[in-house]
Amino acid sequence: MTPGRFHFDRFVLDPADRRLTRDGAPVELNARYLDALALLVGEHGRLVTKEHFLEAVWRGVPVTDEALTQCIRTIRRQLGDDAARPRFIETVPKHGYRFIAAVQEIGEVGEAEGETSTPARRSRREAVRTGVAGALGGAVAGVFGGLFYGLAGAQAGMGAISVLLVLIAITALLGAVGGAAVGLGIGAADQLGPPGWRRIVGGALGGFMIGAVVKLLGLDAFELLFGVSPGDITGATEGLILGGGVGLAVWLAGRLGLRLAVTVAALIGLAAGAALALTGGRLMGGSLALLAQQFPASHLDLARLGALIGEPSFGPVVQDLTASLEGGLFTVCVVGAMRLVRSRSGAWRKIVFADAAWEEHLP
Repeated sequence: MTPGRFHFDRFVLDPADRRLTRDGAPVELNARYLDALALLVGEHGRLVTKEHFLEAVWRGVPVTDEALTQCIRTIRRQLGDDAARPRFIETVPKHGYRFIAAVQEIGEVGEAEGETSTPARRSRREAVRTGVAGALGGAVAGVFGGLFYGLAGAQAGMGAISVLLVLIAITALLGAVGGAAVGLGIGAADQLGPPGWRRIVGGALGGFMIGAVVKLLGLDAFELLFGVSPGDITGATEGLILGGGVGLAVWLAGRLGLRLAVTVAALIGLAAGAALALTGGRLMGGSLALLAQQFPASHLDLARLGALIGEPSFGPVVQDLTASLEGGLFTVCVVGAMRLVRSRSGAWRKIVFADAAWEEHLP
């Protein structure tokens, strides 16, 4: 990215020209504090740790914790910010600080000369990126799910490979659609304020809507084409619970290191999948088993999964187990894809998945 100016709220920060203005009027900040603000704004949406401040602003000069605290306090005062209800600088206790206001970067590579992207347009792009990341993660989860059910349930014969390939294609498509909807919901929620509990609501609403649409279209398609309803396949309730679980995992994972984030995402997904099965919901495995029962000539037989644990068919126990695994896989893949896309795109700053710095202890 070409160095340029940053516009946020009523302020314009020009690090190269060493100026901060509010409505065109200069705002007084000494050189060190201006560097600290430039660091925060340049990393907007991402955690800036004490170590990062010392390296980039104080350049290794030993200072006390109080020096950094006073620096942030002064910047907040000049911006008219409140630590208790921050609009610009959020404190992450014992870790560091994060700039949370929407930032327009002026002079970014890829923008036409004389044309800048508005904060609203940037916000829409960020929400779309979140949806794309969700689609990517959902598709990966779908591929693994289709591969598992295809290998476990495809009956031996010439059509086994075809069944496997068809299942992978269908589950990848459904996973991508579901992941995109959940991701868009989370991305839209992030535009309403600092990342937090809104992600749970956004993910749940995205999952609910796509679940309802897919179930409605699926039931209608089978009725029209075959005159048979597949029954209670995956729908709005399943989307609501699983989408909310993904939103919760994204929220919590934003403050954790990569390994711990993956662990948390897996546990939340497992719990969401188990909750769905225990309340009578069906994910992919349950829906496939139901479809196979409706069509006796099907080349897919998931009863063999039940036989592995002593059930005569795809019964409640195996359904609970597969739903838990599906929930964990989907959540891990979607959260992992969001972190991956964020790490590969320097412009994607506002989707906050800050790596933890547990060793840092700020006052």
